Amino acid sequence: MLDFFISPALAQDAPGGGGIAQIVMLVGFVAIFYFLLWRPQAKRAKQHKQLISGLAKGDEIVIGGGVVGRVTKVGDEFITLEIAEGTEVNVQKNAVAAVLPKGTIKSI
Repeated sequence: MLDFFISPALAQDAPGGGGIAQIVMLVGFVAIFYFLLWRPQAKRAKQHKQLISGLAKGDEIVIGGGVVGRVTKVGDEFITLEIAEGTEVNVQKNAVAAVLPKGTIKSI
């Protein structure tokens, strides 16, 4: 009666021995996940940590919100950033997006 919807050949049991293929597929997915997602993210995190640890007074930086300024004081967790002449703000070190080349900021 259901032969119309499901052919008899597809309804039969599949042959055994598929366990090794499933393990190989699982290992393949783990390898793809490692090389495409986890490793690049860990590399970027390491570079950002080096960038933050290398901050010094006088560095010109840009923070995550796009604010550009010159570092006037470096603390353990915060830096003081001069964004205009006589205007300083405290910023978390983790907010630093990039260190700019010297001389980029000329108006401060």
